[in-house]
Amino acid sequence: MACILKRSKLFQNFHQISSKHFQKIVFFCVKARAPAKEKAAGDTIGIFVDQKQVKVQGGRGGDGCLSFLSMPRKEFAGPDGGDGGNGGHVYFVCDSRIKSLNRVQSYYRAEDGFDGHGETCHGRNGEHVFIQVPLGTCFKDDKKIILAELNKEGQRFMASRGGAGGKGNHYFLTNENRAPFYCEDGSVGESRVYDVELRSIADVGLIGFPNAGKSSILRIITRARPKVAPFPFTTRKPHIGVIEYDDCEQVSVADIPGLIRDAHMNRGLGTAFLKHVEQCPVLLYVLDASLPSPWEQFDDLRSELEHYQSGLSSKAVALIANKVDLLEDKSVLVALKEKSGLPVLPLSALKRVNVNKLIGLIRRLVINKES
Repeated sequence: MACILKRSKLFQNFHQISSKHFQKIVFFCVKARAPAKEKAAGDTIGIFVDQKQVKVQGGRGGDGCLSFLSMPRKEFAGPDGGDGGNGGHVYFVCDSRIKSLNRVQSYYRAEDGFDGHGETCHGRNGEHVFIQVPLGTCFKDDKKIILAELNKEGQRFMASRGGAGGKGNHYFLTNENRAPFYCEDGSVGESRVYDVELRSIADVGLIGFPNAGKSSILRIITRARPKVAPFPFTTRKPHIGVIEYDDCEQVSVADIPGLIRDAHMNRGLGTAFLKHVEQCPVLLYVLDASLPSPWEQFDDLRSELEHYQSGLSSKAVALIANKVDLLEDKSVLVALKEKSGLPVLPLSALKRVNVNKLIGLIRRLVINKES
């Protein structure tokens, strides 16, 4: 019923549809939003970064002031040295608009507090430093222990506390000591080093062997522009693209660099890129359907994921048989579905065959994962 329901008659027949059909209707009716402007030419220049070591330094507290007030007809009016200002803190702030750690610098230092002055003038506090990071960012110490994880918009983590300002000699005035000749220096701010990592880089990850067509697929379903060339290992860093749907929902898709056999033994691009697979809730296998036995690629990919982490291959929920325009024997797709036990979507990134079906499939998989 949901398959044949026309979009124009959706609201006319809505009262006749039970709730169990609603999710299917959303899947079939929602499509990718038309871009507001043409996609820029060329390849993506920015580099996606999902791990970085950051050193943060809190601001130093201002020094207290040693001063005595002298007034007309009252030469010794007592101490009037002001307190120093507190040093600024360093915060990491979660921002959903940020998708990568590429703008996070290696060193941050908050502003120092200002020194106190005479006439009981206290120093100004140092300005805090706020560093925007994506959702799902975690922070580890040198022992790889997770200290904090930011998963909500606007959530903060105080990475380094600023030093306290020193007290001026006016603070030490007592009945017993009417003229204190001492004050405090400001304390030094905390200095910490964190390993900042993204726990989730995208909603959906495309995994496959080199030259399977992952970058080409990402280019046609999103506005991302990863480099495409007819040789292996064209993609050496993950690329992220966003699919925008008509109902204003957004789904991020990651192009994971190509894996090879024995990648779990740090061959090829190594285990660093298998870690990117772990950071995607939903995985799609991208296979080269023009090969005589594409199911061998499927077996190798699943084996690599299982060797790296047990149960990781179960996150893959569908197969994309790319390059079907070069396929002569259609029975290969039937055999691939039987041997894999997963849904198979024939696709041609070059000829743009079944592109809209892929966009709808991605939306449905993300909805099912969240529910």
